[in-house]
Amino acid sequence: MESSSSSSVIIFLLLFFLCNFSSVTSKHSDADFQTTYARLCNTVVPASPLLDDAGPVHGVAESLRFESGYFSGGDRFFNQSAALSHSKHASLRVTSVQRTGTDGVYALRGHVILRQRGGVGSIRGRLLRVKVFPGRRVSHWRSQQWMRASLSGFWSQSSGKLCMFGNGSSGNVVLKLRYPSRNVTIFDNLVNGTLESFDDRNSLQYFEPISILALSQSSDYKFTLVGNDKGNGCVAGSDGEEDLSLGNLSQGACASFNGHIDRFELEYGSQCRDVSCNPLGAGVEKLPDFMHFYATRCVEKRKVQMLLGFPDSTYADFVFPFHPNTTLISEGVWDEKKNQLCAGVCRILNFTGSSVNVGDCSIKLNLRFPAVLSLRNRSTVLGHIWSDKAVGESGYFSKIGFQGSWRGWQVSSGLQYKYTEIERVRKSCTEKMMAGGKGKIYPDGHSSDAAFNMLVTNTKGQVAQGYSSPLFVGDQSYGGPSYRLPSMLTTGNLKPHNIQHDNLLNVSYTMSFRPPPDFKFGSEVSSTKVKIGAEGMYNRNTGFLCMVGCRPLRSTGKILAKNESLDCEIMVNVQFPPLNAKAGESLKGTIESTRQKSDPHYFDPLKLSSYSIYTSQADASIWRMDLEIILVMISNTLACVFVGLQLLHVKKHPDLLPHISVVMLVVITLGHMIPLMLNFEALFKPKHNSAQNAFLWTGGWLEVNEVVVRMVTMVAFLLELRLVHLTWSSRQGEGSEPGLWVSEKRVLQMTLPLYISGGLTAWFVHIWKNSRQKRYEPLHLSRHFRSPRIHLPQPPSLWEDLRSYAGLLQDGFLLPQILYNMLVNSEGKALAFVFYVGTTIVRILPHAYDLYRAHSFAWYLDSSYIYANHRMDFYSTAWDIIIPIGGLLFALIVYFQQRFGSRSILPKRFRETSSYEKVPAIGNDNL
Repeated sequence: MESSSSSSVIIFLLLFFLCNFSSVTSKHSDADFQTTYARLCNTVVPASPLLDDAGPVHGVAESLRFESGYFSGGDRFFNQSAALSHSKHASLRVTSVQRTGTDGVYALRGHVILRQRGGVGSIRGRLLRVKVFPGRRVSHWRSQQWMRASLSGFWSQSSGKLCMFGNGSSGNVVLKLRYPSRNVTIFDNLVNGTLESFDDRNSLQYFEPISILALSQSSDYKFTLVGNDKGNGCVAGSDGEEDLSLGNLSQGACASFNGHIDRFELEYGSQCRDVSCNPLGAGVEKLPDFMHFYATRCVEKRKVQMLLGFPDSTYADFVFPFHPNTTLISEGVWDEKKNQLCAGVCRILNFTGSSVNVGDCSIKLNLRFPAVLSLRNRSTVLGHIWSDKAVGESGYFSKIGFQGSWRGWQVSSGLQYKYTEIERVRKSCTEKMMAGGKGKIYPDGHSSDAAFNMLVTNTKGQVAQGYSSPLFVGDQSYGGPSYRLPSMLTTGNLKPHNIQHDNLLNVSYTMSFRPPPDFKFGSEVSSTKVKIGAEGMYNRNTGFLCMVGCRPLRSTGKILAKNESLDCEIMVNVQFPPLNAKAGESLKGTIESTRQKSDPHYFDPLKLSSYSIYTSQADASIWRMDLEIILVMISNTLACVFVGLQLLHVKKHPDLLPHISVVMLVVITLGHMIPLMLNFEALFKPKHNSAQNAFLWTGGWLEVNEVVVRMVTMVAFLLELRLVHLTWSSRQGEGSEPGLWVSEKRVLQMTLPLYISGGLTAWFVHIWKNSRQKRYEPLHLSRHFRSPRIHLPQPPSLWEDLRSYAGLLQDGFLLPQILYNMLVNSEGKALAFVFYVGTTIVRILPHAYDLYRAHSFAWYLDSSYIYANHRMDFYSTAWDIIIPIGGLLFALIVYFQQRFGSRSILPKRFRETSSYEKVPAIGNDNL
């Protein structure tokens, strides 16, 4: 009683001390914050006391944050190479906003991140001395340089000023920003300021001031360049071509424009040879190749604010390339009469750390969605950008075209395709189109089988990987995989080309491949992505596809005449394999130039090949999965039956319970406990990606049967647990033999080092296999394009290899019992024949099935393994032979031990040793 009360007093004193220590620490921290803030920020935004009972603050955090800002300076931390200027990104995220005693002043918490990133060869990094700072470690080489700090401070809504300080990877820093005030327009819609270090100048963490520029996300924004009497700037029409209206956009203009970063290819006309065509100004010599389009806000379902970026062609980051010298700010409005987005564009002028100006809004832009696609026009977006100034005036540039595909664009109706080369295809491929195919079934043109991955091989044997997909099939857009436009029916007045035979389909394709750096294509080495648009005819009875193709000849940034921009002297032939293709049959084809060899645009024939995954093969794999579920349920049910029969056996012969090895029973029990634990983990950490889930769900009843499998596994686990409990309890009584536990410990001492050494071996083999695969795997063939008939999975993780090793231990579950029998020299049949033989058969059947599966199924997914899972045991041709032989050998040894004696398998000199015998107890009655 005294002990209990004294413990309560100690706990109370401990809690009291902790509460007071926390309070003192908090007060000390608040005092330090007030002192430091007064020194650094009071002249920017005076500090104000917090209001504890204030309600939540809405909209402030969203209006203050920015993601794709720009920064300059900080030479001590960031490489100042001009080539990296577009890879500098600044972001600010406000995580907490609290009201204060001063109206319009808010207390903030958040973090700022500055990141400079480049591709291979773009950031060389600097050689730094390895030194550990508080909370920061500087590496030898840094291909990505970054700075992060957690900050606290205040923001004044009336002045737009923000001041926050804190520390992070760059030491102690203070952030000072100026936001636009009320009634924000395009001319004052930028955030600018500095990030400074307030460490000692001699400190290794000190850096020079960094200037920051970003676009404000304020909700109090007024459109001033569009939607008024001055006009919208749509003076450049679409040359009479039909365009889609706003009603064709299924989600409206705002949902289609806002939040997407798209890249459009710039096209320079022949007039650019005589006048300036550089949107960045006359001082920049090289013409930009691409325009990056980023819609930052949209209101009234029509008005859009945009950023237009013109970085170097090597830019490949996922963030918008915001740079004051190459970024334009724009406002646009959708013109319902002209079916165009019409915009005014301004430049960013005079950016410094303390001020920034926006002006020179004489630039115009229009953007439209063509209603008709064709072989020579595959772009879903077309537009122009030009200067409204007079020729020769400062800042003037001539009209520039741009085109591309709009990722955020969703179409509901109206899009059509016009076939222009069908007659040419008929003349070239009539004989090939009608030959062969008797008695075979080929993919339908509308099915997902029409799209395929491909390997493109040139005459020198060099291989490039690519993808091909239909664009339109007949007058209907293709809705298969990896297609940018949604599936819908055309509703326009354009009549589809008449088809003479029902088995012939008019089709259009998009084909692209990315060659390796040394790929020989035509008269020069090509390392950029090759795109080919094609249209022609497909025969569903023969599986033959014949098309005329066009590839762009223009190099972005170069001036070419319009009739020189495409090479349409290309023929594409593809022979699809039948749906019931046998092993070795695959898609084959060619891409050939019909030009003369002396023509500069001629290229040697390219060979196409692919192992397409047909839906029939997927159906066969799903059938296999259903079969494997049945096999799993049968195996687990048999395991329950065999354990149940062993329980009946020991119930009839309870004196045999002590002669069963506990180590063996633990190994068997873990064999069913591990799958249960893994399934429980999968409930919280699903590992299948969306594509795999889509495939697995097509099995229909897969998920339901998984629940049944788990239930049966649980029953087997509980029965085995009961057997472990009975065996353990049989050795706890007063009359139990003392030497049994000694023998059990010796079994553990013999098996545990064996198991551990096997695990270490599995670990070393895992490291060796991974290093070997990385060394010898061909660089030009990614996993996505490998043959599905050849099993080349990603290297398994260490955890997966150890799980496979655990499966091997379960295959040899009888080893501890064999050792225990020899040590105890027990007599009698402790294990029922049906138990150890039946369990052995259950363990070796998956390996027999794996041999059958390897020779009977042409295609499979690693994630679809249910029975004989490669990630739960060792499976290969060698293991599928070794493991069953070993399991049967162990079962045969147990049989001989229980029939002829536990040590009958040993030489005679090892058979005779002392054994433990029962001594009759002497009762009091005999005294």
